[in-house]
Amino acid sequence: MQKFAQSITSMQQAKISTIGLYFSLVTGLSACGNIEKSGINLKKLTIGANVTQIQKITQQNQDTTVYIQGKVEKTAPLIKQKAYQINDATGKIWVITNQGNFQVGEQVVLKGNVRYKSVPLAGKEYGEIYLEEK
Repeated sequence: MQKFAQSITSMQQAKISTIGLYFSLVTGLSACGNIEKSGINLKKLTIGANVTQIQKITQQNQDTTVYIQGKVEKTAPLIKQKAYQINDATGKIWVITNQGNFQVGEQVVLKGNVRYKSVPLAGKEYGEIYLEEK
C-alpha cells in the first residue's frame, strides 16, 4: 500500500511540473511584447504554405497542380462524381471530385489540376477554369 501511495504522489508531482511548464511557456510567449514586430503575421496564417488564391488561377496554369482553401458555396451532382463551387474571398472556382461528403458552408482544402473548358458561342469565348481533384 505504501508503494501505491508513493506512486500516486510521484504522479501528482509530475502533473504539477507539467502544469508549471505550460504556465511558463504561455507567460513567456505573452511577455514577448509586440508580436507584430516579431515578423509573425497571424492574420494570414493558412493551413498550408502552398495554398493558391483562386483569383491567381488562370488558363495559363492549365495542367498545373494547385492547392486551394475556401468555403463550399454550391454543390452539383454529376454521374460518377460531384462538383463543388469553392470561394476563398478572392474568387470562386468549381472543383470536380470523387468525394461526395462536403456540405455547403464547410471549409475545405483541396488539391487539383487546373483545367479549362472552352465554350465558344456566337464568336465569343465563355470558357471556364475549374479544378479536377487528384
